[in-house]
Amino acid sequence: MVGGWLLVSGLGAYAFLAVVGRVIGPDRYGAMSVLWSVGFLATSCLFPVEQEVTRAISDRSARGVGSAPVVHHAAVIAVAIATSLIVGALAASVLLVTRLFDGQVLLLVGLVLLIGSYVFEHVTRGVLAGRSRFGAFGRLLGVEALARLAGAIVLALVGVRTAGPFGIVLGLAAVVGVAAALVGQRDLLEPGPPAHYSELSRAIGWLVTSSLFSQILINGGPVVVQLLAGRGQRALAGQYLAGLVVARVPVFFFVAIQASLVPELASLAASGDRARVAAGLRKLMLLIASLGVTVTLGIWLLGPAVVHLAFGRSFALNRLDLALLAAGSAAYLLALTLAQGLIALARPARSALGFGVGVLVFCVAVVVFEPTDIALRLAMAMFVGSMAAAAALGLLLVNPVRTVRAGAQSYPGGRDDQ
Repeated sequence: MVGGWLLVSGLGAYAFLAVVGRVIGPDRYGAMSVLWSVGFLATSCLFPVEQEVTRAISDRSARGVGSAPVVHHAAVIAVAIATSLIVGALAASVLLVTRLFDGQVLLLVGLVLLIGSYVFEHVTRGVLAGRSRFGAFGRLLGVEALARLAGAIVLALVGVRTAGPFGIVLGLAAVVGVAAALVGQRDLLEPGPPAHYSELSRAIGWLVTSSLFSQILINGGPVVVQLLAGRGQRALAGQYLAGLVVARVPVFFFVAIQASLVPELASLAASGDRARVAAGLRKLMLLIASLGVTVTLGIWLLGPAVVHLAFGRSFALNRLDLALLAAGSAAYLLALTLAQGLIALARPARSALGFGVGVLVFCVAVVVFEPTDIALRLAMAMFVGSMAAAAALGLLLVNPVRTVRAGAQSYPGGRDDQ
């Protein structure tokens, strides 16, 4: 069920970006690509709330305890995070609009709407995953993508040729997805004993840091390209995003794995089943590595043709750029899987540290690598940064897996910083 909806979600996301690219052209698409990147960088700070809701509900369910109080606290934390992000965006509005959004105020409005709507999305996704309502979870993702695509098609048909209105559609689509997911859902929240904020908040800081670092690796490229591009290179950020979208096909499909991975590993860790925890992670890493090699070879052979077909001839990256982006996406997926293992085993600080290593290597690579092709420079930086993150996270995961024992995964009482 999740796989089917996730296919709809992935295709819908590709189609949305392709429609917008074809309608507004590469010059204006650069600002839209920055909104896409900055928006999902910002909303990544809300993703830890989803992770913690999923983990806390799974933990409470395993103990036969109702989850309504802990979800209420999670919603309060999510609203606080979103409010701070929106205030920060408004405070930096002049810089955002003039330097990154090409003077389009509607893109700033779209950013604010995206942050606000993702409060509802991430809390809802956490509840659905924690309650194993994966059909509704998948429907949320699929309907959100379809709503986004439908809005883009309507704007294209009425003759919109600027990025701003498409940014508004991007910001509002999550609300439609949440509404569709909740139709027919009953008994999602059960009354339970009072929850302390420490049941969630002790891990939130590390999880926010981990999520933000991970998003810098996968979504920071278009923003850096926009900042580095010269006067005659306005289209470069849009072209880079077009290539990145095609190259990171596997990333879209990780959401289904992630939705079930954290609660499953948390349950296995709670039961002290170290062998199954290790075996599950090992099989998943082999699967992702095989998928990464296959996709990278496919992108090397077919990537330029796919970009031209989806976005048009004016969007062009060469084979090397696309293959490096595909390999970097595969390494990023491997890192993300290892990080989910650390989070499920109550080691969010290690997850943040591993991705921090990756971001540090990414930043150093951007400075050290000096090819005249900015897209190649960023593709190389993404690849080495993601590889460094995967290696660091793998090393940091070894000891927690070896020491799994019953009850070790709970954050209250504190193992989250070890």
